[in-house]
Parts: sequence; C-alpha cells; structure tokens
Amino acid sequence: MSPSPVSPGPAPDHSLRTVLSLSAPIGLAFIPLGMALGFLVVHAGLAWGWAPTFAAVIYAGSLEFLMVHLAATAAPIVTVALTTFVVNSRHVFYALSFPLDRVRGMLGKAYSTYTLSDEAYAVGVSPEAKTWTTRPILLMQLLFHLLWVAGATLGGLVGEALPIDRLVGLDFALTALFIVLGIDAFRQRPDWVTAASASACAVGAWLTVPGQLLVSAFAAFTGVLVARMLLQRSAGRS
Repeated sequence: MSPSPVSPGPAPDHSLRTVLSLSAPIGLAFIPLGMALGFLVVHAGLAWGWAPTFAAVIYAGSLEFLMVHLAATAAPIVTVALTTFVVNSRHVFYALSFPLDRVRGMLGKAYSTYTLSDEAYAVGVSPEAKTWTTRPILLMQLLFHLLWVAGATLGGLVGEALPIDRLVGLDFALTALFIVLGIDAFRQRPDWVTAASASACAVGAWLTVPGQLLVSAFAAFTGVLVARMLLQRSAGRS
C-alpha cells in the first residue's frame, strides 16, 4: 500500500495587502518623523528642498537629523564622514541577519542594501516575513522610503509657510520610534539578559560620558555581546 501524500501546507502569502498590513503601522510613523526633519531643515536656515533631498539621498534616519546641523554650519568633510561612519556602523550588524539572500538581481540587492533602515530590518527579520522573497521585501523597503520622503517634503513646505518659532518635542520623535521598535523586537524574541545589558550600557554612558552617549553605549554593548558569545561557546565546549 503506497503511503499517502504529505500535505504541503498553505502557500505563503506575499500579496500587497499582507506587506502593507505588516509595514503600515511602522511606516505611518515616518510621516510625523519626516515632517520633523523638514521643520528642522527650514529652521536651520536651509531651503525647504533640502528636506526631501536629505530624505531621498541620505535616507539614514538619525544621521539626517545630525546632517542638518552639519550642513547648516558647513562642517568639514572629515567631520561629516566620521559622523556618518559612527552613526551608521550598526548597519554592518543588520546585514548579518537581514534576508538579502532572498532578494534576486544586482539592482534589487543594491536597492535593498541602500534602503536597509532600522525599520526595514525590524520588519524583514520578523517571523511574519520569514517566507518573503524579492517582491515583498523590496516593496516594504520602497514603501518606507517613499513615506519618509513624503513626510520630509510635507514638513519642509509647512515649515516654509508657517512661522513656527519653537519645535518643542519634535527632537524626541525619532527616539520614541526606536523605543517602539525595541519593545516590538523584545516581544518577538524575549531576552531579558540582552535587554538589561542594553539598558545598563545606555544608562552608564549617559552618566559617565553624556556628550558621547551613542558611541559609548554602542561600544559597551558590543563588548557585552562579544563577551557573552565567548562565554556561551566556552560553556558549550566544556
């Protein structure tokens, strides 16, 4: 008697609706964040057109907010390059687990690499996106890119038209989004040791070197992760 065929299970859903349902909650936050960038560009004395230019070309979130000040003060190219390297160095670690291997074609891989943001990484490595291939991955990243440019353009135009003297609270918008992303990542992969280590590194850097908080916290947390990996390997061998 021949064995009964094994059911292949339901086919993965790569439809536009599925991609939007997973990406939209995070992507919609790009509108107010992009507007904050546009406001800052205008109030730094730059033309509003620099807002969509920064958003489309640099497309690096926190770096763009720093770049507004660097561009407004005509900072030396060495300072700009060093700032870019330090702030965006985390993307090297993102690339280790982002599903770039599922994106086909040189142009597709190039665009996916160029638009690899914190938000795209959070969605791309989520359990819901584990079967995504070229089309849904690029669609998700394109959606984020367009929303960011749209928000920055809107903020630049509004900032140019309205005499807003103070931008109270807008500088915290990006931090708030990262907090939400962190909470969402913890819900997907709850790891109290990693969460506690990251919090301790951030608080320690804030108390000791507040002027270099980001760089110091990143360096300390990287050291903690490396030490933890070495301890786990040592325990596995014994």
